[in-house]
Amino acid sequence: MLKFKDVTKAEVIAEISTQTGIDKGDVTASIEAFFKVVKNKMSEGENIYVRGFGSFVNKKRASKVGRNISKNTAIVIGEHYVPSFKPSKSFVEKIKLSDKVKLANQ
Repeated sequence: MLKFKDVTKAEVIAEISTQTGIDKGDVTASIEAFFKVVKNKMSEGENIYVRGFGSFVNKKRASKVGRNISKNTAIVIGEHYVPSFKPSKSFVEKIKLSDKVKLANQ
């Protein structure tokens, strides 16, 4: 079975720098600025849609009863929001058609 390699942010930055010819420092600043904008906008309740890539959205989790197993008591976990990523149809299709992904999952 083929194992996928995890890719770090530094490796993504190096790849973008190589493909575009832009200095790694400039790519790093751009990537960090993008992440900051995503975090800030989502924390303000806004969703971010990147056509052809996917959507960063806030998902609402309903309140529920959880268990504190160390004290054997029930606790109420209030409703809250969590960040989520939904890939675009073209992104999903690219993964579905990838031969490397198919080989890794056999």
